[in-house]
Amino acid sequence: MLWQPSLPESYTRASPDELAERISARRRELGDRLVILGHHYQTDDVIRHADFTGDSLKLSQLAAQKVAERGAEYVVFCGVHFMAETADLLTPDHVSVILPDLSAGCSMADMADYDDAVAAWDLFHNTLTKRPARSARQAGPKADSRPSRIIPITYINSTAAIKAFVGRNGGIVCTSSNAARMFEWALKGGTQPAVRGEKIKILFLPDQHLGRNTAATFGIDTGTETCLYDPRLAARGEALGGTTPEQLDASRVILWAGHCSVHKLFRPEHVDQIRDAERHLPPSQRTTVLVHPECAKEVVDRADLSGSTEYIIRCIEAAVAGSKWAIGTEVHLVNRLTRAAAARGVHVRILSDCQCLCTTMYRIDQEHLCWALDNLAQGKVVNRVRVHPEARTHALQAIQRMLDLSAPVGAAPPPVKASGRRVPTHAATGTLTD
Repeated sequence: MLWQPSLPESYTRASPDELAERISARRRELGDRLVILGHHYQTDDVIRHADFTGDSLKLSQLAAQKVAERGAEYVVFCGVHFMAETADLLTPDHVSVILPDLSAGCSMADMADYDDAVAAWDLFHNTLTKRPARSARQAGPKADSRPSRIIPITYINSTAAIKAFVGRNGGIVCTSSNAARMFEWALKGGTQPAVRGEKIKILFLPDQHLGRNTAATFGIDTGTETCLYDPRLAARGEALGGTTPEQLDASRVILWAGHCSVHKLFRPEHVDQIRDAERHLPPSQRTTVLVHPECAKEVVDRADLSGSTEYIIRCIEAAVAGSKWAIGTEVHLVNRLTRAAAARGVHVRILSDCQCLCTTMYRIDQEHLCWALDNLAQGKVVNRVRVHPEARTHALQAIQRMLDLSAPVGAAPPPVKASGRRVPTHAATGTLTD
């Protein structure tokens, strides 16, 4: 987490209405020189000032598009640090990307450190190289001594340094809605089509749950054909971060031990409670459970639908009157969906009653936004987020590989996962969302 200086009392003691008026005045003053982006997880007080709302990659792409259209000089990203980094990667060098509060980080992104990834990469290859070739007579008819190649995939929710690590090693970035497409690309060999007899393994960073859920959609046995590498265990002396050479050799997907602190709070019993309470109701009157694939596999397996934030939004927007929904994602987004859906006779609730809140996103508030804009109006850029030139090239390479494989924003692939019963919606999701 980066250090953010304390704000002057003129910001901390101002009322919400005063701050809103000052922000609006600065926006008018800066005009087309400024683009404000607001992530879906932001509070309503912040979202109301955004020119555009969306997920991290969608907003970064919009930033690049609107900068070109307007000739904007400043992009204020009301999100978290890795999102501002992505916007910096996709916008011209002369554009300043600003994060109103530098302490707005992402615990998941921080779980994959560049040095740890490099060390793990070398460790995996050294371990697989040293695995003895076993003859069929020694190990039975299922013995497998084919050479292995590891292709890294990183979730967009990662640092620019991790994206650069992935890009330099022939890998790719993914979002939660196109992860399956990127898995398919990797399993076929990625930048170098797989040759006969070659074993392709995927290293998926930093979210183990999205990696595990996506692997399962390919029929990969997540119990025997995946393994979990924990850099914290490696630092404590466990040679392979909690896995074994045998597990590494047998795995088609190596999962990094990272997770989203918000989506981790949703548990299988939350789904079970809804099912038990509605067991007496006919299927058409039961609640549809819709969760983000950053949730644990046990939750996704019990849910009716799983998909990206944009997919969740589209499902609710297309839901029929009288339908009931329980959503497993960040509370600020769910609250906005709940209010909008109620006006159409659609009942929406959060899956868990706990405060499933993105606390780091919550650090962005009107006080910090106003402070950043006041400085811009005075010709001073504060909290500029810049990706180091050495990381930029390879990080962009990993992102570009994804963009080359993806449909345009707004395309509509099928849901990530659905149960057998009818779901009361006609929604679909774009492919460039997370």
